[in-house]
Amino acid sequence: QEIYLSEFKNNLVILNFWATWCAPCKEEMPSLDKLQNNEQFSNLKIFPINIGQDSVKKAEQFFTDLQIQHMEIYFDPEITLAKTFLLRGVPTSIIFNKKGEEFARIIGSIDFGDKKFLEWLSKYN
Repeated sequence: QEIYLSEFKNNLVILNFWATWCAPCKEEMPSLDKLQNNEQFSNLKIFPINIGQDSVKKAEQFFTDLQIQHMEIYFDPEITLAKTFLLRGVPTSIIFNKKGEEFARIIGSIDFGDKKFLEWLSKYN
């Protein structure tokens, strides 16, 4: 399934690049799932994009093990997007404003439920 960012104008968008073998990805994914379900950010769309060339089954098991319930899994097996955005590693989260412009990039794991992060993100909501 192909997704076009242009379809999500007027939404905050987070592209989160991850892999099942990535321990920091495993740490942050539950807080990302909670953020997607946060009513304060009803116009936020999060796309967790697997770039680890993991099988669908392995990626789904990763989500099941972490009890991820509010996000779908997306795949970039040819790492086309990763190359386009010049990723250096995983996890990396790229945040786009309502105009579809990148305005922030988080390299490494963070707690997406952190109060200061949520206050900062709400300025763009």
